[in-house]
Amino acid sequence: MERKCFYDWRDIAGEIVGFVVKNRDSVDYVTFVPDGEPTLDACLGRITELVKRETGVRVAVLTNASLLWMENVRRDLELADLVSIKVDSVREDVWRRINRPHPSLRLDRVLEGIMEFAARYRGVLISETMLVHGVNTGRGEYRDTALFLKELRPSKAYISIPIRPPAESFAKPPTEKDLIGAYEEFKEALGAERVELLNMPEPPPRLISGDPATWLLNTTAVHPLRYEYAVEALNSRVEDPVKLIEELVRENLLLKTEYAGRVYLVRNFKHKQ
Repeated sequence: MERKCFYDWRDIAGEIVGFVVKNRDSVDYVTFVPDGEPTLDACLGRITELVKRETGVRVAVLTNASLLWMENVRRDLELADLVSIKVDSVREDVWRRINRPHPSLRLDRVLEGIMEFAARYRGVLISETMLVHGVNTGRGEYRDTALFLKELRPSKAYISIPIRPPAESFAKPPTEKDLIGAYEEFKEALGAERVELLNMPEPPPRLISGDPATWLLNTTAVHPLRYEYAVEALNSRVEDPVKLIEELVRENLLLKTEYAGRVYLVRNFKHKQ
């Protein structure tokens, strides 16, 4: 809940600029999606400004929108070229079950902050709504969320499902019927051209920066990564990607978990350094 600069922002910006300069033709956006909520970083605005000035590359921020009721957060995000906000529900009880926010957060304040930001923002605004079976599925739920998003006028409203191992076992993907129902409600409120489903696995990472082992640990700290995607990504930098992965598993730095018939790699945060 309290913003602060977690690292020296000049170091962070310098690393980003160095990487972008070397890979300029392969970079569409510099995207802030850290291990945690990006707007908790009080230096986000300064990093964004420097990266844009030194590289000329567009900046995107993926936020859960929980702090948009803060004026300084909105001001920092206005510097980004694209902002993705998370709106899984507009009902307090449902929102708390899915997103598990800090106890002092209130959904009405979060939604008001989102509205204020959308009214002033001049970049590309997109939204993501994650559907969890039996939690935020149902016509009334879809309609309420879609009507709220309609007021924001996003360029695109994405409907997603759990495609990676979730934090809780109850978080199951919606049924095909539920997914179609959500799409229909969103399409009616927003128009078909502004609604898109994210129900397929993402492609493997294209670029690796720095030390391969460090890259893998940092990537899996942000989100689980399919085992075969890790092998494919590391193949161009490491002679034996499987050996590297299994060494990190034996050292208890990485965990292997199975979800939907696939093996995923997850950073082990309980490992004591």
